[in-house]
Amino acid sequence: MVDEVSIRLYQPKDRARLHKIAADTAFFGDPIEVYMEDRRAFTDSFYAYYTDLEPEHCWVACNQNDEVVGFLTGCTNTTRHDEWYEKTAIPQLRQRVLKGYYRIGPRSLRYAFELWLSERRKEGPEVDLTPFPAHLHINVDQAYRGYGLGKKLIQTYLNQLKQLNIPGVHLFTTSQNEKACLLYERMGFNLLGAKSSRMWLWKLGKEIDNRCYAQKLIA
Repeated sequence: MVDEVSIRLYQPKDRARLHKIAADTAFFGDPIEVYMEDRRAFTDSFYAYYTDLEPEHCWVACNQNDEVVGFLTGCTNTTRHDEWYEKTAIPQLRQRVLKGYYRIGPRSLRYAFELWLSERRKEGPEVDLTPFPAHLHINVDQAYRGYGLGKKLIQTYLNQLKQLNIPGVHLFTTSQNEKACLLYERMGFNLLGAKSSRMWLWKLGKEIDNRCYAQKLIA
């Protein structure tokens, strides 16, 4: 199956499929409906930036029918992304919620509450953006996992960052994503920090570690 998959730059026609895979894998590889009723609230808030504003740093894995089966969304300037999130994504989300655009139920409300608590407890590790200004997110359709597509997507993006003279890249994950953590480590990412989090106690029944991995690209 892997021989039939190719890696190419994201195209606008891939948007719906990329967003679908993002939502289908949002809960540690499982669908986001575990903790949110309307997946549009998630993809509009977290993935619209990459597909709509920085598509030149997004890569997709496609099968022989040119259907997206995995993707990597990248950003070369995390400060710019974070400003967009605060000034555009969050206000837009609030406005759409108030207008009834999204289906908001008990799962979404609980998730929002737990996220707020997690942020107040400062459960996320910090990263110095000077040496590691770029970041990435990666997801692969469940039917195509285990064939090395994640490695190919990451390597393609790292090569692009090196050509752009980006000094370093980081990513956030959790100890729950054991296979992903092993992949990052095998590809030269180092663990910058980890913090215990109670955010997913209500779904997993245990605390997990929020982790930040990073890799220097220019010596």
